[in-house]
Amino acid sequence: MTRVFINGYGNIGRRLASAISKDKEIQLVGIAKYSPDEKTQEAIRNQFDIFVPKEKIKEFMGKQYRVNGTIEEAVAQCDLVIDAAKEGGGYLNKVKLYDPLNKPAIFQGGEDRHGKYSVADMIHNSRVNYEKAGSRTYVIQGSCNVSGMGRIIQPMIENFGDDIIRYDVTLIRRWADLEDSKQVKDSIEWDANPHHQDDVKDFIPTANLYVDAYKVPSRMMHLHQMSVRFKKKAPNKESIVETFRKEFGIAILSSATGTAQVRKKAMELGFPHGDTNMVHIHQEVVRVEEDTVKIPYSDDQTGMVIPENYLLLQSMVHKRGRQEALAKADNLFQMNYKKNVLEEEFK
Repeated sequence: MTRVFINGYGNIGRRLASAISKDKEIQLVGIAKYSPDEKTQEAIRNQFDIFVPKEKIKEFMGKQYRVNGTIEEAVAQCDLVIDAAKEGGGYLNKVKLYDPLNKPAIFQGGEDRHGKYSVADMIHNSRVNYEKAGSRTYVIQGSCNVSGMGRIIQPMIENFGDDIIRYDVTLIRRWADLEDSKQVKDSIEWDANPHHQDDVKDFIPTANLYVDAYKVPSRMMHLHQMSVRFKKKAPNKESIVETFRKEFGIAILSSATGTAQVRKKAMELGFPHGDTNMVHIHQEVVRVEEDTVKIPYSDDQTGMVIPENYLLLQSMVHKRGRQEALAKADNLFQMNYKKNVLEEEFK
């Protein structure tokens, strides 16, 4: 049995813990908490063992929170760490905790791949690089936006290949997650140097890709507008939509009018954490104009990367290839069930 420790219990960590704890091949060693707050009580209710910094044990105990040991002890016990630290915290964890024990770790998309604070030399995407990830000690799981682009671009390459000249993607990003307490500003802001372009080229180097990123005052998912230029006349709309019909983690919706509608439907249907864990192609606004295809799709922000982390775990620990890993993920996350339900709801 594989022993996994989740270092962090925020939006990503708590989702990973609730999913991975249901896998009979995995022993969840526990989760790391850095402050004694209401999320600590949630972890206790979920019967997760809680590990904290050594210097904070008394603080947790003083608030009557059960503590099972130090974070250092948990790292020593596990076979793999999924680092779910706040952006930038992964590097410090790597230097302090993982390197001394040569402990394999998965990092999240906000961490650096190059330079002084690099945590790993590759980014994983569930559509392409299982074999490569299986030989690495440290791997970054791409962010939700990067993961979503990988799920769309790779099938386009496989179906239309050299007929495609370039991809232009406008990322319309939500300002904060539903669970976040930070204020959503009444402002549209842009990123002068979005990392997403280079991140996707890390695992799909042949993609001639250009990305612009904007942050808008919303908590309800991201929306991507992908324009794909062809050398000659573009394929018809039906061919484009059929390219994604059987793709894992992609739902094709026909009547949704906004990201909030999809998110609220997922919550209404009782999906865990209100997540769909996928991208949703909005078929009614897919356009084909001469040599260009425009594909709008919404991207399930934090929920997107949870099965992606699990698929990466399958590669790094069990050395499973894509099809076997996808079968495991579908069993755990019920991805095809969710896809079918959403497509029926928004037909």
